[in-house]
Amino acid sequence: MTEFPDTQSLLLANIQSLENREAWVEFVQIYRPVIYRMARRRGMQDADAQDLSQDVLIRLSKSIAGWEPQEGIRFRHWLRKVASNAIVTAVTKSKPRSFLVGSAADQLLAEAADVSIATTELQNECFRERYLRAAAIVRADVSPVTWAAFEKTVIDGQSCEDAAKSLGKSLGTVYAARSRILKRLQNEVQRQEGDAQ
Repeated sequence: MTEFPDTQSLLLANIQSLENREAWVEFVQIYRPVIYRMARRRGMQDADAQDLSQDVLIRLSKSIAGWEPQEGIRFRHWLRKVASNAIVTAVTKSKPRSFLVGSAADQLLAEAADVSIATTELQNECFRERYLRAAAIVRADVSPVTWAAFEKTVIDGQSCEDAAKSLGKSLGTVYAARSRILKRLQNEVQRQEGDAQ
């Protein structure tokens, strides 16, 4: 079995204390890549995206002690809002406000669209990060041939017949491996989503 970090709810409880270095290291490993990729996708340079990631995490560290779960508000939604606001602020600061072309209302509508796009991108990046973590867990728990069958047919887009030939396995074995891995990935992503409160 692979070693997997504590559940997100336990991690959230552990990061309430700034002294819990292990919990913070784990938290940063999970969320920094999400924030970074989104910032890069919004056109930020590498160094700026790194700085922004660090700024968001510092903001979170300062305000996390005051965050308490509320009915209907999950931690990931709060985190998404904090990160989205920081990214939108950073991106709009780098764009001069030009009210000479268009009206103030047009500019505000464009900025509102930026917020909406940023929120959607952050949601997608969070899902991507959960998938990557789930894939690492599942891959470590299955045989290399089983993972190769999944990778060739699902990720690389090979036909099951071609994958079976290249792996020296039966067609049924490839179908079973692909199905088994997809189900385990789905279960692991759902577990992570359920734990992220």
